[in-house]
Amino acid sequence: MEYFVGDKEYFKGIGKIKFEGKGSDNPLAFRYYDANKKIGTKTMAEHLRFATAYWHSFCANGADPFGSPTMSFPFANKDPMVEAMAKADAAFEFFTKLGTPFYCFHDADVSPMSDDAKTYEQNYHKVAAVLLQHQKETGIKLLWNTANAFSHPNFMNGAATNPDFAVVSRAALQVKNCLDVNVMLGGSNYVFWGGREGYMTLLNTDMKREREHLGRFMVMARDYGRSIGFKGNFLIEPKPMEPSKHQYDYDAQSAIAFIKDFGLEHDFKCNIEANHATLAGHTFAHDLQVCADNNMLGSVDANQGDAQNGWDTDEFPSNVYETVSAMLVILRKGGLESGGLNFDAKRRRNSTDLEDLFIAHIGGMDSFALGLEIANKIIEDGKFDAFVKNRYASFDSGNGKTFEKGSMDFASLAALGREAKIVKTSGKQEYLKNLLNSYLFG
Repeated sequence: MEYFVGDKEYFKGIGKIKFEGKGSDNPLAFRYYDANKKIGTKTMAEHLRFATAYWHSFCANGADPFGSPTMSFPFANKDPMVEAMAKADAAFEFFTKLGTPFYCFHDADVSPMSDDAKTYEQNYHKVAAVLLQHQKETGIKLLWNTANAFSHPNFMNGAATNPDFAVVSRAALQVKNCLDVNVMLGGSNYVFWGGREGYMTLLNTDMKREREHLGRFMVMARDYGRSIGFKGNFLIEPKPMEPSKHQYDYDAQSAIAFIKDFGLEHDFKCNIEANHATLAGHTFAHDLQVCADNNMLGSVDANQGDAQNGWDTDEFPSNVYETVSAMLVILRKGGLESGGLNFDAKRRRNSTDLEDLFIAHIGGMDSFALGLEIANKIIEDGKFDAFVKNRYASFDSGNGKTFEKGSMDFASLAALGREAKIVKTSGKQEYLKNLLNSYLFG
């Protein structure tokens, strides 16, 4: 289905993106993502639950700290509200042509911000009504939304962790409105991305107090969301740095510790971004696995970083090693449930054609589709799982099993060490990497 309002088409000359198979040389066609293809018991679309990020797709204009914008959009208008309405029309045209069943946004992406609270709220709810109408007409759903409590100068010292209570209350106003809009649009999740929830120096920071304020803020937001009928997961998106030097949700492990410290584990999970894991010094799969092991994997921001850059480059995913590793974790966990794969990724500054926005998403979707197929084959064959199971076999019976069950005291464990006969066993890392390559390349 192609969808646009009236006679206005923003992405002219681009029709519905179709699956043409790996033999196709059409840059505006899928080579691996076949939405209706069954992988196991679910279709690719059901496994992957792709979402388009409003901010990078329809707001990012190519500007960076060293240069002015390089991109223009056909919905641009000098009147911010006229532009917001046209942007919504263009966004849903894009979603339907591309075939992403979900989308995500910040309040500032869809509606003009204002220092006047009443104007902010009125604008936001007017645009939300248009988004709701588009959802009804297209079947596209909201995966999650969030508040931009980091761009405005008000938040230069943080939002919920700001030393000024007035700023904390303004952040609450935005989050309240975002939760109201989420319920109105039937959102599956709600995300907290604390870009400024950290500090630059301890010389001016009461870290314990700030972290407790952040916890209090999350508890209050949770309670409000539940009171208005929000039934989905609240998600924290970890990030280690940039813009703040020391983030309070540095990585998956620290975010999970924070969630448990404040008794939020029944309502909160993590939204893991590949590029953020990279910046924390982890692999994408590592942070996914930490969440899966703690039943805290809520959703995924699908992108990749640049190993030579020390900041968040938000590239579209193309590294199939990473997508295979990610999908192995997700499939073994049992899937994304109410989460999805959101393309928190942007075109490169010199990719200035409107078709490049489609091409970028097509490549990301194909990369994850290929990752899904390969990961499923690996799990079905069972060679890796059998190797890992055998590696830990000493804990499946005898004293090892007694230890693992917690039925052995420490003195007994130490006593067994006196007579232990240790046999050096290879981890076979090179063999396993070669085996993985055989799945990727045949």
